[in-house]
Amino acid sequence: MLVRLSVQNYALIRELNMEPGGRLTIITGETGAGKSILLGALSLILGNRADTSVLLNKDEKCVVEGLFNLAGKEMEIYFGENDLDYDDNTILRREINPAGKSRAFVNDTPVNLNILRDIGDRLVDIHSQHNNLLLNDSAFQLGVIDSVAGNSSLLHSYREVYEEYRQLRKEYDSLKENTDRNKADLEYYQFQLTQLKEAALVPGEQQGLEQERETLAHAGDIRLALGAVTSALSSDDISALKMIRDARSALQRVAGYIGGGDEMLARLESAGIELDDIAATLSQVLNLTEDNPQRLQIINDRLDQLNALMHKHRVNTLEELIEKAAEIEKLVTGIETGDERLIELEPLLKLCSERLASASRLLTESRSKVTGVLESTVAGLLKSLGIPNARFSVRLSAANGYMPTGDDRAEFLFSANRQVPPETLSRVASGGELSRVMLSLKYLLSKSRRLPSVIFDEIDSGVSGEVAGMVGDMLAQMGKTMQVINITHLPQIAALGDTHYFVYKNDTSDSTITHLKLLSKEERVMEVARLLSGSEITDAAVEHARTLFKKNI
Repeated sequence: MLVRLSVQNYALIRELNMEPGGRLTIITGETGAGKSILLGALSLILGNRADTSVLLNKDEKCVVEGLFNLAGKEMEIYFGENDLDYDDNTILRREINPAGKSRAFVNDTPVNLNILRDIGDRLVDIHSQHNNLLLNDSAFQLGVIDSVAGNSSLLHSYREVYEEYRQLRKEYDSLKENTDRNKADLEYYQFQLTQLKEAALVPGEQQGLEQERETLAHAGDIRLALGAVTSALSSDDISALKMIRDARSALQRVAGYIGGGDEMLARLESAGIELDDIAATLSQVLNLTEDNPQRLQIINDRLDQLNALMHKHRVNTLEELIEKAAEIEKLVTGIETGDERLIELEPLLKLCSERLASASRLLTESRSKVTGVLESTVAGLLKSLGIPNARFSVRLSAANGYMPTGDDRAEFLFSANRQVPPETLSRVASGGELSRVMLSLKYLLSKSRRLPSVIFDEIDSGVSGEVAGMVGDMLAQMGKTMQVINITHLPQIAALGDTHYFVYKNDTSDSTITHLKLLSKEERVMEVARLLSGSEITDAAVEHARTLFKKNI
């Protein structure tokens, strides 16, 4: 239930607050005052798109906030699945800044529009003229039939099997398509895999070979340089090691007579050991370094082979090439074993298809049983709504394959004249007739299932007299079990509300601003009198208004 709606800087609204009642709330006002603007603002927190054109003041952000009571709506699981903090009193908020950026929040947690729309669909059903298009939507029509038939349990069972069937079918079709396509390429993939396996790829090999190639390519230079170094370090004539040994011997003779002499001697000995180790290591490297054109050629050939394979498979490193080999091996294995999985899936798919057909058949049978009741009930409501010769029928037919709602298609047929057989609603029904059909269906839905809060935007358009009274009675009946908000011009209906808001606008030299006022009992009488007599309220209109309120007590 919508507990409070707050709007700032939206269209003609600078700031507005509304607290509709829990039963039937009436909204009236002169044409153009901004009644439908309220619905536009509300639609923002229900997930509709918007841009900067909705800003009254282009330099300030628009904020629309709605407080909803979710008690009994069983939305805790949905909130948990979407990482939202649940509260019985939940706030939906939408902000649009001057740059056109939109932000949405649920209890101060940022969400995307899809989440906001999902929650909104569970909380508010806004009916305006374009909603009559739903009367030509088979899914909506099936929903009406299922609601009257009480098919929620059957639908749940069907959808579980349908989802299982859909997943199996998707896997089977994908595997079949890929297997058929890949079988033609199996020989090519096998050739690639054989080539990669024969190459005996080893992680890190490329880097080691490149280093060895550099060494072999510069073997002469390396030998000359290392020879000079080892000679400088350890030759018998003049070398660094011989001079360090001589220096150590000289220092040993006087180390005990100078401060820190022993320490300096130890450091000199350490330097000698380090240089001796360097000389030995470099000597080993020198002995191992030799010109080897044959080995260099082998390395170049191997690197050429690796580079050619990397180029062929469009990778940059040997490691990526090894991963590519694993992918091709997996693909070949999949192709070779694909038939086995297809053989496994075929009986599973057949069994699931039989279960789906059975679940679908139960839905069809249940729907068929209530079509007669639905037809007679809606026809009766339409007659009371001023269409005395109304005929309403439901046509169920087989759909083109299984859908989330079964394998049925539904079509509502209507005729307002005796001589005209019922046809598709969109062909024969006027706008006023469509509105009355939709009102009749929603009246039925309110009794057979728990609708969210329903908002009607002039559902009573085009009716008057006794028919208007019947429309009002139906709205009032719906308001006994749910929240109904109705925008109306009809005094008979306005007098039925439990709560009444009046929308008006003030014009200044540079702007027009929409305002909303909660009417007191006496103000309601005067507003109904205005609806009866026009802008000039007469005593007779006031008396008539009081009579309407007395009748509706």
